[in-house]
Amino acid sequence: MTMPMMRPPRKNPVLRTRQMNLPPGARGRVALGLTAAAAEGRFELQTCEDCGTVQYPPREVCHKCLSSALRWRQQSGEGALLGSTTLHHSNDLFFRERLPWRLGLVHLDAGPTLMVHLHGEVGEAPQRVRVGARLDRAGQAVLIAFPNEGSPHMADDKMLREMTSDPKFRKVLLTDGKTETGQAIVRALVKAGADIVWVGHAEPWKKMGDGLDDISALPQVTLVPLDLTNGRQVTELAGAIGGKVDIVINNAEVHRTFGIGARRGTDVAKAEMDINYFGLLRLAQEFGPALKGRSADGTTGATAWVNLLSIYALSNFPPHGTFSASKAAAHSLAQCLRAEMRPAGIRVINVFPGPIDDEWNQHTPPPKLAPTALANAIVKALRDGVEDVYPGDVAQEWLERWRDNPKVLERELAAGG
Repeated sequence: MTMPMMRPPRKNPVLRTRQMNLPPGARGRVALGLTAAAAEGRFELQTCEDCGTVQYPPREVCHKCLSSALRWRQQSGEGALLGSTTLHHSNDLFFRERLPWRLGLVHLDAGPTLMVHLHGEVGEAPQRVRVGARLDRAGQAVLIAFPNEGSPHMADDKMLREMTSDPKFRKVLLTDGKTETGQAIVRALVKAGADIVWVGHAEPWKKMGDGLDDISALPQVTLVPLDLTNGRQVTELAGAIGGKVDIVINNAEVHRTFGIGARRGTDVAKAEMDINYFGLLRLAQEFGPALKGRSADGTTGATAWVNLLSIYALSNFPPHGTFSASKAAAHSLAQCLRAEMRPAGIRVINVFPGPIDDEWNQHTPPPKLAPTALANAIVKALRDGVEDVYPGDVAQEWLERWRDNPKVLERELAAGG
């Protein structure tokens, strides 16, 4: 049984800030299929379409029949632990600071035998385990064996916390607390054990409403003025709290309907870009360096950056055309941010919801994603250590159609969906 994690003591400011050493990250291109699946929370292995063999490690051809018809297929991960060992010495800088470290040999029911990391609740062999794929701090997939039945505090395992971005005892900045979605995210973070949640609020002319008053009464919540169109305000806030923030969640957005021909001028499109794209850029320039500098700063160091994008970022939805374009631009920028954050071990999580049941989508027919469901999906993504999340039925269907044939999806959306 995993002992619940205790609140860590405050850091002594005299002590040095430890710099991040990443685990070995070199992978061949064929092995990146495992990483791509782990980034979305799946455990996949190569399966031969000719003879049905499931194989590991990844190869260019099937090791049994030499066929090149290999496809990545999701696996249950069920298997038997054959043996285990504990490392007490390592020449790798990442593992030297985290010893002891347990490893095990697991024979999957699907066929292959794997060398995996072992969760602390996995006992000695022989026993049944379940293997899952997670991203390590280098952003590469690693395999972890979990017990078939775990305790309520499994996420507090020291090794597992290295692979995830659990908000428990961490300090979070949320950029917009005036929306129902932002307020739902705050409540989910507090429920998950976040130590402090700084909640941004802009538009001083806009009535705060009961929702913001309710979350501001929570002891973990501190309201801070934050307008992402105001570069000076972003800079001042970064100077005040940037060295304390462990997780940034950028949920601020402007969402208007219509495309190109239904509206005169560019004012609305500029407003969307100023928040949805340039707002993210301003935020990343000010808070990014501070997060990178604290990514190895103890058990609750800086760990993640979350961007609330939209499934419309994958393929433009003409009834929301300029909004879709702004989210596509933000998606591209988020990919750049992910590449720049990865050497510091900071995970960039992109969330692609379908239509949210909020003020921007009042005239959009169901199904729509409830703000509470979106908030829970974000917290789950932090706990599971994934990179891309597609919450809701609409987003899942859209993603499946986009992966099948992006051009067909484009034509379907142009014809009305």
